[in-house]
Amino acid sequence: MIRIFKFVKIIFATLFIITLVLFTIASIRTLSLDVNVGLQLAKWEKTNNISLVIDQHQREQLIRHFKEAIRIPTVSVSQTEINTSALLQFDRLLRTAFPTVFSSSLVHHELVANYSHLFRVQGSQPGLVPYMLLAHIDVVPATESDGWEAPPFSAKEIDGFIYGRGTIDDKGPVMGILQALEYLLIKGYTPRRGFYIGLGHDEEVSGYNGAMNIVRALKQRGVQLSFVLDEGLAVLDGIISGLEGPAALIGISEKGSATVKLTVSTAPGHSSMPPRESSIGILAAAVKRLEENPMPRFFGYGPERETFEHLAHKFPLPLKFVMSNLWLFSSLLSRVLERKPDTNAFVRTTTAVTMFNSGVKLNVMPSLAEAYVNLRIHSAHSLKEVLDSIHYIVGDERVKIEFVEGFDPLPISSSDESSFGFQIIKKTVLDMFPMVTVAPGICIGNTDSRHFKDLTSNIYRFAPVWFKPGDPKRFHGINERISKKNYEELVVFYFNLIQNCDIAKLPEPHSLVHEL
Repeated sequence: MIRIFKFVKIIFATLFIITLVLFTIASIRTLSLDVNVGLQLAKWEKTNNISLVIDQHQREQLIRHFKEAIRIPTVSVSQTEINTSALLQFDRLLRTAFPTVFSSSLVHHELVANYSHLFRVQGSQPGLVPYMLLAHIDVVPATESDGWEAPPFSAKEIDGFIYGRGTIDDKGPVMGILQALEYLLIKGYTPRRGFYIGLGHDEEVSGYNGAMNIVRALKQRGVQLSFVLDEGLAVLDGIISGLEGPAALIGISEKGSATVKLTVSTAPGHSSMPPRESSIGILAAAVKRLEENPMPRFFGYGPERETFEHLAHKFPLPLKFVMSNLWLFSSLLSRVLERKPDTNAFVRTTTAVTMFNSGVKLNVMPSLAEAYVNLRIHSAHSLKEVLDSIHYIVGDERVKIEFVEGFDPLPISSSDESSFGFQIIKKTVLDMFPMVTVAPGICIGNTDSRHFKDLTSNIYRFAPVWFKPGDPKRFHGINERISKKNYEELVVFYFNLIQNCDIAKLPEPHSLVHEL
């Protein structure tokens, strides 16, 4: 009995020591992340940036052009249903709104696949590797009957906001990039580092004609890019519960995607003599199994780990302690995050049943039932693993599972102190919004930038659009809008970004610790 008692004491003592060690490590890590997240870049190479002061006449003009862009219904419904007449009208608008861009000897413009645009802006130092700014012209459908406060293609102003499809996704960046270049050229600016601007016309239906043909053209010319900046994440203000202050998240990867079709075929018959199981019942049971058995949790094994660790110092205790030590608490935090749909997307590959079709007549047993399932694949998961899991979970030979389309998660771009593109974007954000915390993030949707992975390993997804509570649901939803002030900020952001890229290399980083 005494030996057992001593043994128990030893176990408890050992557990206490282990707990104390883990707590000490976690505490040190929390403090060190507090310092490292504030890592400062040393003095940047002098670039003599031109400042942009927009006068009232320019402000009225840039808002007028932006509204004209919103009023053109460049809608993409499917790969075969695209409003080409609207795209041609948009082409005419660009040439009218930005005459200096289209007439400058520094800018070479070409149409790609009839409706997309590729601009090459010549730099004075050809040895500097060029970069690319991406955006897309097309938008998703919208009708006034959906419940819009203003017609979706009216560009109507309400309380300082411009309402309309495309204000966020993605005509703000389209017009903002070209407006910034127009202002720079008017001021006589010649970039040291050349760059490209790509405007795709079919991003909302996968970019197979626009972006992919732009990539094909660049490949044929042997172009390699320093980095790519596309749409994606934004400035979140009051969106992340518990976070002190706004955060600018720069996407360093995208989740993968998969669409599968589930089909059940049975013999038809009269509804007065129904079989024990119908095609609808069999398929509904399979769908229910998919919903009740979510994909495994992978929180902490993808870019989301960096996001929470970068933001940790902006949370109060105990969240600050937990997020600074995901090596210890990732499992605990993932269980909390999976409770809400918007944060569950960070935790795992998500499963969404988006279409279910069956039946032809009220009194006829349907011979066919089909459903479509869309999955967004976590960075630590693969397309093959997801498809294997679907077969296992469905587990019914009567359900035919057909892979429709999909791709693996995108590679994760670098976000450390030596990452040229990330640090340039970060500097530009902080110069404009010093109160914002900048962190890497992951896009749960997909962009045209994924087609450019053979041209660079550094792809970033960000535009300085401010999202406040309620705004994220406007994305692809009703009452999409942007404030006039925020659109002007987009113009200034790209105006400064282009100039910030005109350095040969980043300065050597140094931490606050070294200054003590």
